[in-house]
Amino acid sequence: MQKRFELVIDSTADITPQWAEAWGVKTTIPFIVTVDGKDYFNYLDEREISTQAFYDLLREGKTGSTTQITPFRYIEAWEPILQEGSDILYLCLSGALSKSYEQSLIAVRELKQKYPERKIISIDSKSASLGEALLVYYTALARNEGKSLEETAEYAKTLIPRILHWIMADDLNHLRRGGRVSGASAFVGTMLKIKPILTVFGDGRLVPVYKARGYNKAFDYITNRMEVHKADPKQIIAIAHSDSLALAEQLMDKFNFIYGRCEFLVNNIGPVIGAHTGPGTVAAVFLGDGRLNHA
Repeated sequence: MQKRFELVIDSTADITPQWAEAWGVKTTIPFIVTVDGKDYFNYLDEREISTQAFYDLLREGKTGSTTQITPFRYIEAWEPILQEGSDILYLCLSGALSKSYEQSLIAVRELKQKYPERKIISIDSKSASLGEALLVYYTALARNEGKSLEETAEYAKTLIPRILHWIMADDLNHLRRGGRVSGASAFVGTMLKIKPILTVFGDGRLVPVYKARGYNKAFDYITNRMEVHKADPKQIIAIAHSDSLALAEQLMDKFNFIYGRCEFLVNNIGPVIGAHTGPGTVAAVFLGDGRLNHA
């Protein structure tokens, strides 16, 4: 009989409470977002700040930022699970985007000393938002099919390089604040209606790879990535958007037109990732033949 283990995630995966229940995810660690000088825990049920309220504040000119999670937060979330006699598999936000993975490893070392009979595996998802969600979905399926902790962890690691993120950014000023584009590029790009396309490299970094003129060209580029990366169009395609459902639907319509009726997993980009992307961002995530490692 396999030992029990719990699949733990963090709130940057941007899954809904309904998905968490359906996938058997009981524990989600809330990360912290700061808006207009006030800290909020980003719970899945939005008990402290809703996604809508967050983007409304950004549109009013308020600035969003994120706060580093500490090892204590992991210990606080994980210790009750270990005390119940369960092992833990944790899927973490990309270590190239946050120090949360490093912090989780500190917590793993501390808890292993206290609970030497228990197993804790922390995995750098090298993904964000619905890229993380897609990894959680497939990993949960493996766990629920009866795979052991080690088998499930190894399966998750094989998926990570195949989870392809294609992101269209609408607000160049947010990319400027994050150091992704210069101030001059942001100004000129906004005037010319340039829509940068970004992807997540193999090491988990978010990198601009293409400049499209307008939404239609941007969505042409994104949908074409399925052919370029030999992706099965019948798989689930995750569509993330930062309070931009109309744009997300436009992208889904294009996928449906090109590939036939597709199956989608759709949700907002939550406040933690949204603090860096800004409103108007739309992304498609799916399994393909492998990530880029250079532009």
